[in-house]
Amino acid sequence: MRTVELLVDEETEERVREVWRRLGAAGLPSLASHRHPTNRPHLTLATTTREIPPTTWYDLSSALTALPLPLALTGVLRFSGRTEVLAWRVAAEAGLAALHRRVWTVLHEDDASGANPLHAPGAWTPHLTLGRTRGGTTSPWPEERLPAELSEAWRGTFTGARSYDSATRTVTPLR
Repeated sequence: MRTVELLVDEETEERVREVWRRLGAAGLPSLASHRHPTNRPHLTLATTTREIPPTTWYDLSSALTALPLPLALTGVLRFSGRTEVLAWRVAAEAGLAALHRRVWTVLHEDDASGANPLHAPGAWTPHLTLGRTRGGTTSPWPEERLPAELSEAWRGTFTGARSYDSATRTVTPLR
């Protein structure tokens, strides 16, 4: 699988990493414990299981000239299912929504096979993941144990982009 991800400015990255550390220190599931060198705060715009041809890489690079874009963190999200996820909600402001739609179109306009339908325009919920755990855990992040930062609005900037390859566990800078 390949992703297209947006990266945050240094101050926002440090704020997210601090929340990861605080969750971990409280004994809660956190990405702080994920030690792979590619682990960093990011927002996934789209994924595909298909090979990305050279012309598509060029089109993605062209779409990403929209960066930098404003970033607004606006509260906590929880996703449940096979994996439980705690995330910081990212406001889908106009520029971000337009970039998301353009990246989706570049990757999937002619063929949506290999696409994750959760990343489709209209279904996508922009967020920065804070922690994850396998399903079945009852309330793995009790509200009263969450760091205070998660209830505070935060403004930052999306400054870069990359693609993650889950087969090789490597990243390719895109912007």
